[in-house]
Amino acid sequence: MIRTLVVDDQRLVRAGLRLLCESAGDIEVVGEAENGHHATQLVTRLTPDVVLMDLHMPVTDGITATARILATRPGTHILVLTTFDDDEHLYPALAAGAQGFLGKDSPPEQLVDAIRRAAVGESPFSPEVLRRIVGSAVDARLGRSAGEPPELAGLTDRERDVLSLVGGGCPTRRSPNGCT
Repeated sequence: MIRTLVVDDQRLVRAGLRLLCESAGDIEVVGEAENGHHATQLVTRLTPDVVLMDLHMPVTDGITATARILATRPGTHILVLTTFDDDEHLYPALAAGAQGFLGKDSPPEQLVDAIRRAAVGESPFSPEVLRRIVGSAVDARLGRSAGEPPELAGLTDRERDVLSLVGGGCPTRRSPNGCT
């Protein structure tokens, strides 16, 4: 049985996640928390295998709670489940120690599978998030800015500046219109 703690500030979301988890047969919800502070306390007492962690909550957010939980119970597997699956939330959550990241719009069977995978130490990510992570890694390896077309990778800094000016409407020859 996979012992799971559900952490979300919305009561209805927690209830839905509880029903989904318990319908799986091999996942037991051992507790629920409405914020990260409460989650930190419950992890110590309930020792869940997996924590389903929302990010935006009152009192203590999910990123802070993730770091605190893992500082005291490093064997806990934290799976982020959030509405905000952008890079501004993804990378801080991963830096705090979350091992997986799913959007709340993920299909139910994907969430159940992610809990099972997290429980055995895997790092489950929604396909969209995984594509972004891989894309960012490839961009970094090739020396490009995130999302930069491969055709621009070989340009010098000055060539990028000129391209930016031309793209902004400056002529290719010097003119008295203020473009330099």
